[in-house]
Amino acid sequence: MPEVDTKLSAARTRLILDKPFLGALVLRLPMKQADPKWCPTTAIDARAFYYNKSYIEALTLAQTQFVLAHEALHCALSHFARRRHRDKHRWDIACDFAVNPLLLQDGLTPPPNALYLEEYAGMTAEEIYPLIEEHSDQQPQDRHIYDDQTPPRTRDRAHTPDPEAQPPPSPDARRRAEAGGAPRPPSLDYDERNRLETQWRQRLAGAAQQALRAGKLGGLMARMVDHLLQPQLPWRMLLARYLSMCGREDFNYSRPARREGDAILPSLRSARVDVVVGVDTSGSITREEMDQFLAEVDAIKGQLSARVTLLPCDAQLASGAPWVFEAWEALRLPTQIHGGGGTSFVPVFEWVASRSVSPDILVYFTDAQGAFPGQEPAYPVMWLVKGKSAVPWGQRVQLN
Repeated sequence: MPEVDTKLSAARTRLILDKPFLGALVLRLPMKQADPKWCPTTAIDARAFYYNKSYIEALTLAQTQFVLAHEALHCALSHFARRRHRDKHRWDIACDFAVNPLLLQDGLTPPPNALYLEEYAGMTAEEIYPLIEEHSDQQPQDRHIYDDQTPPRTRDRAHTPDPEAQPPPSPDARRRAEAGGAPRPPSLDYDERNRLETQWRQRLAGAAQQALRAGKLGGLMARMVDHLLQPQLPWRMLLARYLSMCGREDFNYSRPARREGDAILPSLRSARVDVVVGVDTSGSITREEMDQFLAEVDAIKGQLSARVTLLPCDAQLASGAPWVFEAWEALRLPTQIHGGGGTSFVPVFEWVASRSVSPDILVYFTDAQGAFPGQEPAYPVMWLVKGKSAVPWGQRVQLN
């Protein structure tokens, strides 16, 4: 057996014995030597683990364990299916920043140039992505090749030739590929991506159960696995569901006035929903993000006949606040808002306390880095949080 194959097999065996959770995942990935022209280090496509022979030769056995586990976690965490609209380069960097702290806490030894920042420990790739600069010159340690080809255009397959289709390799090309490594595999199509996502979720659950029975799954890894296996609801759905409960139409059986007769018949009553919206204007939230958030709230309020009171705030309420929008009025952030100071959430709650009536809900859009009131109010509070900061009370919803 060639030296590189021996090293990879030994690294995989060591993971199975010492790290059964990671070992079970690595065991699901066939290992294929890749052509160095497209694979300078290692690569993953959710179907196999690809490696550059010279790169693996330069690693220690411990570092080889790390790169195997790194690629397996990209698959198990379904990074290949979660990018959606996000920029690929920033997403690839965010995925590496999400994976590497898990492996480092588990005691594995990283290869040179592995991306790691302590403040990203325990965060998902979706949480990290907004923190990556748009034109970052950072590079992931591996290639994520599940979707870095342009998808084919829609076409009549029966009559129109595919200009992007590649002809089968010639015998000479096959011999060169066998000598120098496998050619770059095609990107995942829609059906294959969905199938692999389901398959890797099942593998993740199975590996986690085995490791838990052996008492070898804990810390950040256990929390990340638990988070991914729980049903995930987008913040828009959570907010819409709650506001729908506040504003649902119901039947009223209260006794009518005597002049209306003696019969008590149900009448349909619709209650207006009173929503207070706090927006953090301290500078950590961009104007574009504020506008997107308010557009979502606006769409929900129009369906529920909700009145929204808007309170932009950094260390104090914005000049001119509050702004009140009825159900039929478009909800927009006033153009004269200029934030950028410190952050305190107290002024928003003090303003609500000065009213004679409490709102049905207060929704606060923030990074949660600021001064909180010392006491939780009697009305429900939903924090839509950009970043990983905690809140002392209320319902925290991660905003990605």
